[in-house]
Amino acid sequence: MKKVFYGVAGIGTLLFFTLYAIGFFNSITFETEMGATVFSVLNVLLKVNVIWIGLVIFLENDNPSRTLAWLIVLILLPLLGFFLYVLFGRSYRKKNKAKRKHLKDSDRMVKAAQIQSGLIDYMTLPNSDKEGNKRLMQLLLNNAKAPFSLSNKVTVLTNGTSKFSRMFEAIRRAESHIHLEYFIIKDDTLGSELKNLLIEKALQGVEVRLIYDDVGSWRLSKKYLEDLKNAGVEVYAFFKVPIPVFSRELNYRNHRKITVVDGVIGFVGGLNIGDEYMGYSTKFSFWRDTHLELKGEAVYALQTIFLNDWNFVSNQRIEGASYFPEVAIETQSLVQIAASGPDSEWKCILQAFYKMIANAEDKIWIATPYLVPEESLMMGLKTAALSGVDVRIIIPSEPDHFFVYWASQANIQQLLEAGVRIYRYANGFIHSKVIVIDRQVASVGTANLDIRSMEINFEVNAFLYDEAVIVRLEEDFINDFEDSVEYNLENFNKRKLRYRFLEAMGRLVSPLQ
Repeated sequence: MKKVFYGVAGIGTLLFFTLYAIGFFNSITFETEMGATVFSVLNVLLKVNVIWIGLVIFLENDNPSRTLAWLIVLILLPLLGFFLYVLFGRSYRKKNKAKRKHLKDSDRMVKAAQIQSGLIDYMTLPNSDKEGNKRLMQLLLNNAKAPFSLSNKVTVLTNGTSKFSRMFEAIRRAESHIHLEYFIIKDDTLGSELKNLLIEKALQGVEVRLIYDDVGSWRLSKKYLEDLKNAGVEVYAFFKVPIPVFSRELNYRNHRKITVVDGVIGFVGGLNIGDEYMGYSTKFSFWRDTHLELKGEAVYALQTIFLNDWNFVSNQRIEGASYFPEVAIETQSLVQIAASGPDSEWKCILQAFYKMIANAEDKIWIATPYLVPEESLMMGLKTAALSGVDVRIIIPSEPDHFFVYWASQANIQQLLEAGVRIYRYANGFIHSKVIVIDRQVASVGTANLDIRSMEINFEVNAFLYDEAVIVRLEEDFINDFEDSVEYNLENFNKRKLRYRFLEAMGRLVSPLQ
């Protein structure tokens, strides 16, 4: 039925533009009798089509504020409202492609999660004595089918230099396979170094597979991709978008950053592939980010997520023990890897963040490039601060995306009023996506604290229960606080009128994601 609604709305919009074009190219003026007739037809068609499109939006969207925002856009921009909604507003979960992707997913993690859910004694696990952690583990087992693993070594990689030196060294040592999945890959110095390294390993007989997001990597040259393919690297775009302006896949992006080498070492976090992530951006003097190197059983989860996505983009089902080798890690570090996306049954990472915030007793420290939390998270942060929890958030002092930056600024006043301490990172651009709670649990991954990451993008986050790792993340926070300027409520309330106007615009646009 909804396909019929969309078809009629689309045909109506295209017919309107066609009639308008005919009238324009035949130099019909509305002062002539013929022009007046055309104008009358166009006017009626426009009104009928706007009503029809409004009905489509009303029936599809289950979020009242978002529905209202899109209806306002439709009223203000009746000619473009339908196309804008198709591109940026549709609910992905109802699409056949998402359903097919979900059905193709491996059941390896599902079975592991089901077994753990029924058999594990949480009290035997390190740092799981608190009821909140046990409940968080159970939540991720149920909503994300994310089994936890204990035989791991977790290394926090602060910034691009440490991430890429460790990752490239792991790739050089690869003997069996190399799997990479990235939102952005750039054809620059760092991107070329990666390309040459992958070509070298492929020519040595190592299996090399690469997934890149077609919109995030839209500037990636054909030559870059052809060089990889000619050397034997298998390369696929996630949701290929031949004509982005008219594609419904434009809005639902693979924001994951995953590297798996030989099934024994994995990397996940905020850093894409490109010179700017090494701090060589002409726009930002420094790029602050956080990534993880994982060794041990947690790599199985990253491998499974990659292979599920590979199956979806390539229609190749890759299986075998070589992709899940026996681990020989003696250290214990409790980890859960959770993937979420618009094809998920639950908003897995959103729910996990909500549970973490609700469980906090001492501190909530957050680093995020975008501070546009979903309503429940916003309420959780304010409630925690009002109840005496030390809530601190670090955000950028400069925008990389105009509207999201001002949407973030629009949330600052009410958070400050609740007692949340907010810091502007002053040493460049902070892109880390890190949450630390009470030295009990932390999250590092690809999900930003915004609606897009929580509901629209494909994301992956590591949930960490090892106190030593959490302390290491706290050390980064302390350094970042020193490199930041704290907002003052009194001074913030004195901001200029034009800033308040931009904040209002950002607030208005944020539900449209």
